[in-house]
Amino acid sequence: MKIVAVCGMGIGTSVLLKMNTEKVLRSLGVDADVEAADIGVARGMARDAQIVLTSEEFVPEIGEIDAEVIVINNFFDLDEITEKLKIALD
Repeated sequence: MKIVAVCGMGIGTSVLLKMNTEKVLRSLGVDADVEAADIGVARGMARDAQIVLTSEEFVPEIGEIDAEVIVINNFFDLDEITEKLKIALD
């Protein structure tokens, strides 16, 4: 499984979201590759991804893709990430 964490620049908040997503996946016992991306390359990176995690503001820029796009309101909130990933993984 491939998950892409997206922010505007791909160097700050997307890396934070990537690290927090990896923590959540470990706690859930789910094996996945999580990559951080900026909005400019997110669409291309999402071609073979199953899930894209991002903030509400970037959803329109990602456009229509096959991956499930999940809006994360607080990239620091492990409970939110856990809750939303559990729903997506079911």
